[in-house]
Amino acid sequence: MIRLLIVAVVFLIIDIYAFQAVKTLFKSQWALWIYIMISVGVYGYFAYVFLNYDRSVGPNFKTLRAIGLFLLMFVPKVVLLLVMFGEDIVRLFVWGYNYLANNFLSGTSENYFPGRRLFLSKLALGLATIPFASLLYGIFKGKYNFKVLKYTLHYDDLPEAFDGFKLTQISDIHSGSFDSREEIEYAVDLINEQDTDVILFTGDIVNTKANEMDPWINTFKRIKMPQFGKYSVLGNHDYGEYVSWPNKEAKAANFEAIKGIHDKIDFKLLLNESQYLEKDGERIALVGVENWGKSFKKAGDLNKAISTISSNDFKILLSHDPSHWEYEVKSHKEQFHLTLSGHTHGLQFGIEIPGFFKWSPVQYVYKQWAGLYNEASQYLNVNRGFGFHAYPGRVGIWPEITVIELKKSTQNA
Repeated sequence: MIRLLIVAVVFLIIDIYAFQAVKTLFKSQWALWIYIMISVGVYGYFAYVFLNYDRSVGPNFKTLRAIGLFLLMFVPKVVLLLVMFGEDIVRLFVWGYNYLANNFLSGTSENYFPGRRLFLSKLALGLATIPFASLLYGIFKGKYNFKVLKYTLHYDDLPEAFDGFKLTQISDIHSGSFDSREEIEYAVDLINEQDTDVILFTGDIVNTKANEMDPWINTFKRIKMPQFGKYSVLGNHDYGEYVSWPNKEAKAANFEAIKGIHDKIDFKLLLNESQYLEKDGERIALVGVENWGKSFKKAGDLNKAISTISSNDFKILLSHDPSHWEYEVKSHKEQFHLTLSGHTHGLQFGIEIPGFFKWSPVQYVYKQWAGLYNEASQYLNVNRGFGFHAYPGRVGIWPEITVIELKKSTQNA
C-alpha cells in the first residue's frame, strides 16, 4: 500500500509539472481540457488493463498496447518535469535573493516570486516531442528495423580448417509479440541472405506459451539449413515462469511443447550438452546450456555441458543470459573462445553511434548488454534481439542479426 502511495505521489508531481508547461503555453481552456482528458484516458486504460491482468493468460497484445500508450504519455512528461523543475530551482533562488535584498538591505517589504517564462515552457514542450516522436517511431517502424551486424574475430588456436568459418546468431524471437507477417518474412529472408556455415539461436522463442509460435512455424522453418546445421538453446521466457498454471502437469506440458518447437523449425536444441562441428578432419565444439542468469532461472549446467568434450577443443558457447559469462564462464577453468548471448534486448531503448557512443538504461543492470566484449582472449557477443517484449517497439537499439567470421591469426616470424 505504501509503495502504491509513493508511486501515486510521483505520478502526481510529474503531471502537475507537465500541466504547468501546457498551461503556460496554451491559454485556451479547450486545449487544457483535451490534455487532461487524454492523460486521464491513457492512465485509466493502463490501470484497467493491469488491474484485470490474467496471470493464467500472460502478456498479450492488450498489455503491449497499454505499455506503449503509457510510455508515449509518461516519458515526455518526465522531460517536462526536468526542465520545469530546473526552472523552479532558479525561480526559488531569485525569490530568495529578492527577499533578502528587499527586506534586509533596502528595508522594503516587497516579496516578489518570479513567474514562469514562456520561452522555457516552449523549450520543455519542444524537448518532450523528441521522446514522443521516437517512441511513436519505435512502435510503428523501429521494432522491425532489422540490422545485420558483422564481426571478424581472430584466434591463434582456431583449427586451420575453420579459418573463415562464418556463423549467424539470432536471439530473443518472442513470437507472441509479432504483429506483421510481412516484416518477419523479410527478416527471415535477411537471415538466409547471409549464407553462413551455421545458424545459432540463443533463446526466448516465445513470451510464455508454446502456442504463441504456432502461426510462425512455417515462417521460421524457411530459414535455410546451412552446411553445419542450426542449433539453439533456451532462454528464461521458455520455462513458463511468468504465468500461473492450473497444475504442475500443465506447466511441464508447455515446457515440453516449447522444446518441441525447435525440432519443428529444424533447430537442434542443446540442453546442457555439446556438439562437434567437423571439417576436413578438424573440429570445434559447440556448447549449449540451459538458461543461467544472475537474477533469473539457473537451469544451466556448464560442467555437464562440457563433460563429453576435451579441454583442448576450440569452444563456442550458447548461453542466453550474459550475466552467465560475467559470473561463471569467463573465470571457468576451461576456456570458452566465444560466448553468444542475448536476453537484454538493450532494453529496446537507447542511443548508439557505432564506434563512438553507446548508452541504454539497461547498462546499469548488466555489465555486458549489447555488442561484442573481450576479456583474456575470450569473446562475448550480446545480441540485441530479433523480437520485442513489454514495450511494443524499439528506439535506437534495433533488432539484430549477427554474423561472425572466425579467422586464424597469422603468426609473425
